[in-house]
Amino acid sequence: MKTLFLIGGTMGVGKTVVCQKMNCLLNNSVFLDGDWCWHADPFQVTDETKNMVMDNIVHLLNNFIHCSAYENIVFGWVMHRQDVIDDLLKRLDARHCIVKVFSLICDENTLRERLQKDVANGLRAADVIERSIARLPLYQRLNTVKIDATKSIDDIAKEIIAS
Repeated sequence: MKTLFLIGGTMGVGKTVVCQKMNCLLNNSVFLDGDWCWHADPFQVTDETKNMVMDNIVHLLNNFIHCSAYENIVFGWVMHRQDVIDDLLKRLDARHCIVKVFSLICDENTLRERLQKDVANGLRAADVIERSIARLPLYQRLNTVKIDATKSIDDIAKEIIAS
């Protein structure tokens, strides 16, 4: 039986580095970052582009699920609303998978510090800070396992894998 890990969290909380670490720790694993399915310039959020990114994600995840080379599939994306998670799960052929859904959470100060570093290093635009902070409370309402993202990357990855 395969394991599908869905790792959500607001921008800057650490999803990508945690997923990358999990991918290294797990046997026969593959990692998909949802942002890779929607890396456009200019970034446009419309009904059409939202449908497109979900189709892209579902197609790739289902391919990973059906590929015999992989036992563990790690997917990281913002996933800030329950309907996004539910729609994704409804469209995946996860009949032969153990599905584990997590949200990485942290306090506002930690998130602000992380994002300010990214902005200072030219990795993100400054407007991401307030947008990301505004999403923090949304994760408490989701039907997910909450993981404290203020711990070390190794500890977070190992906690998720052990769950």
